[in-house]
Amino acid sequence: MLVLTRKPKQQIMIGDDIVLNIVEVQGDNVRIAIDAPRSVKIYRGEIYHAIQEENKQAAAPVPMDIDLKSALPR
Repeated sequence: MLVLTRKPKQQIMIGDDIVLNIVEVQGDNVRIAIDAPRSVKIYRGEIYHAIQEENKQAAAPVPMDIDLKSALPR
């Protein structure tokens, strides 16, 4: 992990096409503007983790309680 100290109006470059701009610092709050290509998905951490958890639950097998004998034609 890389830890950087930045002041308002300073930037952090990620690769050639992602720029993090430090907009404002007030106490414990930092406002960051992100300039990235539209193809790059950007999520807040808690939203990203919620999406991952939902995807895991959606992909989990659903137990089915089916009576195969009653499903067959007579």
